[in-house]
Amino acid sequence: MNSMTSRQRVRAALHHQQPDRVPLDLGSTPVTGIHVTTYARLRQALGLPPAPVKVGEPFQMLAEVEPEVADLLGVDTVAVQLPTTLFGFPNENWKPMEFFDGTPLLVSEHFNVTVDANGDWLMHPQGDRSAPPCARMPRSGCFFDAIVRQAPDAEAHLDPREFVDQQISPYTDEQLAYLQRQADELFRNTDKALVGCWWQGGLGDIALVPGLNVKEPKGIRDPQRWYEMLVERPDYIRDIFALQTQIALENLKLYREAVGDKIEVIAISGTDFGSQRGPLISPDMFRALWKPFYKQFNDWVHAHTPWKTFYHSCGSIAAFLDDFIEAGVDVINPVQCSAAGMDPHTLKSRYGHKLVFWGGGVNTQQTLPFGTPDQVRAEVAERIRIFNQGGGFVFNTIHNIQARTPIENVLALFETVTGRPLGSGTAAHRGA
Repeated sequence: MNSMTSRQRVRAALHHQQPDRVPLDLGSTPVTGIHVTTYARLRQALGLPPAPVKVGEPFQMLAEVEPEVADLLGVDTVAVQLPTTLFGFPNENWKPMEFFDGTPLLVSEHFNVTVDANGDWLMHPQGDRSAPPCARMPRSGCFFDAIVRQAPDAEAHLDPREFVDQQISPYTDEQLAYLQRQADELFRNTDKALVGCWWQGGLGDIALVPGLNVKEPKGIRDPQRWYEMLVERPDYIRDIFALQTQIALENLKLYREAVGDKIEVIAISGTDFGSQRGPLISPDMFRALWKPFYKQFNDWVHAHTPWKTFYHSCGSIAAFLDDFIEAGVDVINPVQCSAAGMDPHTLKSRYGHKLVFWGGGVNTQQTLPFGTPDQVRAEVAERIRIFNQGGGFVFNTIHNIQARTPIENVLALFETVTGRPLGSGTAAHRGA
């Protein structure tokens, strides 16, 4: 088979055709990335000169993957996304900062933390230190945890519109112009497959429920209470989803006008439906509260674009896959094979002709952080053998590559995927 471009390789996989090699993603979404500290060590191992790491996604402290690193590793994807973060501030006007372990970083000028008596970082919505903090990163930690700021009397006057207005808003002309410029530039100047980081169909995404970007969050903002309200007040949840879907569908049309057919896949939702041991909700609840709205998103995309639709859900989601397919989902991520019912052989044989598996490449809970390089190579090779048969597979680790992952294991991962040696001589000899 003749060598494909990255765009051709991903497109083949998305259409269940066999590519020349398995396509590889790193950093095109906030669920397929790499922690800044591990990325810094990876750059060093690749022989690149020292440089601070840009924090592209500050909540999880994910690195912005540079084009040179992507090319050295053989990454086939790149993101089309707005610079806005989960904390409500844009990534702009970068300033130097140092992580707890001394890793030099570049962060947005709005990345304004305060430090408490324990040395923990406290983040504030929109980077405004005058507002109560919305997230905490322990000094011994590696990413932020949301701080629950639900008003004491919130449940006395629940208004779905208040919640939705803090969750989503119509695109501005400036945002659409930014997306258009970015898509045009990446499409013309790279051969990468463009991934639309849209995410506005993330109904009930628990990462968004606390309202990290809002100074005075309204409605149910405690994750535990949110899950309880699925049973106690499904009408409230359904009204939120309906209102959010209405605005999101209008934005989806505007998004299409901005990026056209330049993207290959659009990330719709990051809502998690599974735990390690089983589903978080019942299939009946999914069908009542989520499936009709997901179908609206997918039906519109499939009627008006050539894009494929990407849905992220951690955990054991085998109980929902038939419903995902009926709702028109094309791609699932992160394919958590260690969760109950998520055996890779079974997933591929039962659903491989209808779903694209974007992830599942290696276990980031056990094998990648705690295994040997040989164990990493064996698991990566086995997952490629299973999932890549007949296409329908884009390689990524199971969720993000975490901090404190041995760099020898990270190199073993990418060497196995691409079949090329990496290491300290890579950058110096890449032209050889």
